[in-house]
Amino acid sequence: MSYTIIENGILIDGNGGEPIENSAILIQDNVIQAIGQKRSFALDGQDEVRTVDAQGGYILPGLIDTHVHLTFQVGDLQEKTGSPFSLRFYKTLAYMEATINAGITSVRDAGGADAGIKAAVETGRVLGPRMQITIDALTTTGGHGDSWTLSGIDLSNPAYPGSPSGLCDGPKEVRKKVREMLRAGADLIKVHATGGVLSPTDHPEYTQFSLEELSIMVEEAAFHRGKKVMAHAQGAEGIKNAVKSGIHSIEHGIYLDDEAIELMKAHGTYLIPTLLAPVGVLESAEAHGNMPPYAVKKAEEVAVAHKESIEKAYKAGVKIAFGTDAGVFHHGINLRELGLLCEIGMSPMEALVSSTKVAAECMGWEDELGTVEVGKLADIIIVKEDPLKDITVMENNDNILTVLKDGKVVKDLRNA
Repeated sequence: MSYTIIENGILIDGNGGEPIENSAILIQDNVIQAIGQKRSFALDGQDEVRTVDAQGGYILPGLIDTHVHLTFQVGDLQEKTGSPFSLRFYKTLAYMEATINAGITSVRDAGGADAGIKAAVETGRVLGPRMQITIDALTTTGGHGDSWTLSGIDLSNPAYPGSPSGLCDGPKEVRKKVREMLRAGADLIKVHATGGVLSPTDHPEYTQFSLEELSIMVEEAAFHRGKKVMAHAQGAEGIKNAVKSGIHSIEHGIYLDDEAIELMKAHGTYLIPTLLAPVGVLESAEAHGNMPPYAVKKAEEVAVAHKESIEKAYKAGVKIAFGTDAGVFHHGINLRELGLLCEIGMSPMEALVSSTKVAAECMGWEDELGTVEVGKLADIIIVKEDPLKDITVMENNDNILTVLKDGKVVKDLRNA
């Protein structure tokens, strides 16, 4: 038998309880077998045992980001239009490694990653987080996701085998488009239910797709082994349409009103805040001048309303799962979102639970991931400093000393 023992650490198991000092975790292959103290583990003397000394650090479940774009990272327009299309896949390797280095071992890719990228990670050909993929988001003509510009130039990534375009209008096209995404290997469906910040011809408060069209998406996804729908939804009316249709999670939620919040609570809808997204747009514009004026204007407009909406939803008891929109800003700085969650009222422990247990529940992976418990997969990180005293220590990737994914050490700075 092959075992790994993580010892000499303080366990924050993801359930929200008090940290457990002097903890040890026994892993067989990729599954957690026991939790306690090292001397309590009964092993045969012939067993192969690897010891990982946490060096007094903090042992947490691998973190989960429920909203990323692994094939995209904000850059200037000239770079995007002047680069060969296939270069994006090679850049994705660095983005996935940056995600792992931040301590994030699982993600929902909200548009861009295809079944081939997912398979490359699953078969061990490349390093990356375990993932659920949406392929591409369904969007209306002229809506968020339609990158047609007034010059007539379309800046959208071209459709290719394995990644159909998400553009569709009307019930008939919507139904077919959901089927095309599922055929291409989508684990869930992504829809733009409203406009957004980075799109050239709409606004976050614009409503896209009718309640009928959104309901068709939910129905079609459910036909395929109960798959879910996630909705980019920023304006109140679009949010309410999405919740009423049975959509599983609301991404961004910038302009939530009281009715939308009550609907989300009644339906058990998850909220994915992505508070870092507009912040990232503004910081990138200031540092690099690589954001179009319309995006900067909208990002400035939504910044305050966004925080107020998420704070109101949190205080009302809406289920909040950690998600960042990484790709709108540089991959690897995702955990700045934890500090922003604490700014709207969460405790550091609540923010960590949002990024572990609640995020796993949102993805339907709660039986396998999200907490350090016997029988779950060994996705585990070791953090140098105490995140409960100062959540911002998570922002520095050098504080994420060790990352185990599927029981294997994929990052280790302990002796660096």
